[in-house]
Amino acid sequence: MQNTDSLEQRSSIEAPSFDVIIVGAGFAGMYMLHLARELGLTATILETAPGVGGTWFWNRYPGARCDVESMQYSYSFCEELQQEWSWSERYASQPEILKYANHVANKFDLLRDIRFNSRVASAIFHEGEDVWQVSTAGGEHYRAKWCVMATGCLSAAQRPNIPGLGTFKGEIYHTGNWPQEPVDLASRKIGAIGTGSSGIQVVPELAKLAKHLYVFQRTPNFSIPARNQPMDSAYEAEWKQSYAERRMAARTMPAGILSDIGTKSALAVSPEDRLQEYERRWAAGGTGFTGAYSDLLKNEDANSTAAEFVRKKIREVVTDPAVANLLAPVHPIGSKRICADTNYFATFNRQNLTLVDLRSNPLQEVSENGLTAGSQFYELDTLVLATGFDAITGALSKIDIVGRQALTLKEKWRDGPNTYLGLMTSGFPNLFIVTGPGSPSVLTNVIVAIEDNVKWIADCLAYLKTRGAETIEATASAEEGWMEHVGQAAEGTLYTKAKSWYLGVNVPGKPAVFMPYVGGVPTYQKICEEVATDGYRGFVIEGRSESLRARQAVG
Repeated sequence: MQNTDSLEQRSSIEAPSFDVIIVGAGFAGMYMLHLARELGLTATILETAPGVGGTWFWNRYPGARCDVESMQYSYSFCEELQQEWSWSERYASQPEILKYANHVANKFDLLRDIRFNSRVASAIFHEGEDVWQVSTAGGEHYRAKWCVMATGCLSAAQRPNIPGLGTFKGEIYHTGNWPQEPVDLASRKIGAIGTGSSGIQVVPELAKLAKHLYVFQRTPNFSIPARNQPMDSAYEAEWKQSYAERRMAARTMPAGILSDIGTKSALAVSPEDRLQEYERRWAAGGTGFTGAYSDLLKNEDANSTAAEFVRKKIREVVTDPAVANLLAPVHPIGSKRICADTNYFATFNRQNLTLVDLRSNPLQEVSENGLTAGSQFYELDTLVLATGFDAITGALSKIDIVGRQALTLKEKWRDGPNTYLGLMTSGFPNLFIVTGPGSPSVLTNVIVAIEDNVKWIADCLAYLKTRGAETIEATASAEEGWMEHVGQAAEGTLYTKAKSWYLGVNVPGKPAVFMPYVGGVPTYQKICEEVATDGYRGFVIEGRSESLRARQAVG
């Protein structure tokens, strides 16, 4: 529990006051600031980085690229913005996405209300005042009625706890926190640890530069060729002629991505037809491969037809059968985040690359000049940690968030995160979370998830403002019911059949709880809209008006 004397002392500190404090200047935070202004609310963003972009500011590693097509990985709230911006490739690279984020910030004059280089250390709710006090690591303090955590799902880089890592005399780079200045990797002996999405993107680029590249793999992952190419002008024109309609259609799709989704079972068609469909999708490229049939993420027998197809492709591409077998995943395809790559598997045919299997040769320790896996020492002068993120809750856990009765969010979520709709958590009034645990978040086109969450929050703030409400808070019963629903939805899929960061198992000590909501964008949005239409069912709204003091039960 938080010391109450400390709370009183901090509450007495004079600090700039706002209606809304937003934590994070990624795509969620920027849109939240824009909508808060439209409501006539005073707002500011506190951002750790010296610039906008969120995860796209930090993930500057060679090969960093989005796995959602550019025409869909962008804001939809402004038609003028959609029409004026042009993407250069089918899948946008990190520099171009960051350029787009800066364009948005300048277009909507957001920079004047963003405080950069301001890492939030704590957010404390002061009962009686109904105010959040947010403090930075630099000792700055701010106060606001409402606090919006736009901290992102993939923003807390997970650094592995490898014995001796601190003794390494060479350079160490993490893909999730890559230096802003150029990095010279030419003719280096590089060790790359991790073969998830970031590893699959960075390995081909490192191999082009390295004297020798050692890829240390614990778990192989499925990846589909991205088939990236320069943007087709006719394709771009088609989208821009009917952007609104296409965006609306995308929101009827489970992942919020306009794509070709199969309606048949993989087991209801002939093997010949099934093979033809898989070949068609492999040639088209991209993560839409798993949309070939309706039951690929629900039925293990159906899933195995797609998984074995991809394993066969890996064996066709990789010339060394032993290496190909090590690169062939055994978990159900799509149960861990499926990746999109450019020449990933073919890269393992290079003479300057060695794949090290950490399952049969566990990583022992890092020393001054390399690392030991199994009984083998590998001399290295550069380490690249492609070890991913403390996903979904990691950025929140780095902040000392204190709610009613000095309850900390870390204490409340000790056995796993609990939210209502992924948007709020009981005991923490006026604290909103964008794409939080219990929302579709990382299982969708995240910009669709962001826009929908932020719009819901903005509409909620408008509702509270017009009624003179002081606080809104999720009820414990609504939260319990929602998390039960989230868990049941996941159990009906193959997502729980793999040890993935969806469950947080990549972070030592983190409770293994499936965090995203698998019900899909349309179902989730319908529920959120019904909750709001029903007077924010499942929330307690209190304010100056006696009519607002009734506790609203979850239906």
